[in-house]
Amino acid sequence: MTTKIDAYAHILPAKYYQKMLSVEPNIPNMFPFIKIKTLMDLDERLTKWPDQNTKQVISLANISPEDFTDSKTSAELCQSANEELSNLVDQHPGKFAGAVAILPMNNIESACKVISSIKDDENLVGAQIFTRHLGKSIADKEFRPVLAQAAKLHVPLWMHPVFDARKPDNNLVFSWEYELSQAMLQLVQSDLFQDYPNLKILVHHAGAMVPFFSGRIDHILDEKHAQDFKKFYVDTAILGNTPALQLAIDYYGIDHVLFGTDAPFAVMPSGADQIITQAINDLTISDKDKQKIFHDNYYSLIKE
Repeated sequence: MTTKIDAYAHILPAKYYQKMLSVEPNIPNMFPFIKIKTLMDLDERLTKWPDQNTKQVISLANISPEDFTDSKTSAELCQSANEELSNLVDQHPGKFAGAVAILPMNNIESACKVISSIKDDENLVGAQIFTRHLGKSIADKEFRPVLAQAAKLHVPLWMHPVFDARKPDNNLVFSWEYELSQAMLQLVQSDLFQDYPNLKILVHHAGAMVPFFSGRIDHILDEKHAQDFKKFYVDTAILGNTPALQLAIDYYGIDHVLFGTDAPFAVMPSGADQIITQAINDLTISDKDKQKIFHDNYYSLIKE
């Protein structure tokens, strides 16, 4: 079997974590997922690798410098984090297929520079954005220069959810799926894909609520904006559920669905690789289409 590429896996590199602790010592209490050894401890991660036939594309767990420090320090922390991520790919090419850069979104000029630098580092394959930054939607005009730069330079973006701090009842069961869906709607309604039709955005968790509520999208939005939803790429990180994966394929198209597990989260100690692999294998699609999900679509995403 061809190597599987897990397009959405997370890590918290040691040096970056120590630097963030120096900025905010209370981080361990703020983010309970830090207790997951395979997120923090590289040796533990490699020892408990979920499938020797899987290579991971690593992105930072959502502890962002912009939430804790000034724009200059944020840019410096992001730069060092991206160097550390790149080095991890260099040191373990059999395990990591690439890394996704982190952006200092409280420093738009520096964030655009990070986007520009990605093409100069063969280990960095894209940049991560979140559904909200600095209390604002990713669709806010403040962040548009970063998205425009990614489109201009053909740098794909990975979109991860964060809680909306205005809400008192955030939870891990449904909140992130709602936040992803809302951010997708806001990006579409901001005419992002009308202005930058070739921009590639990989959305976590199979595009969240969008495939299930596609009828509402088609009947409430105009045709132009409804069709723009299908320009997103999505991963398979929904912890199994073959019928739901089929729904995502039917909506986004087979070429826009990538194997992704959210490793090492959800299923201890190393993530849901086995569960999601089985769910994909249970799909009534051709072996060629399964190959697209497991491998080919990732390389199409990062190709200019």
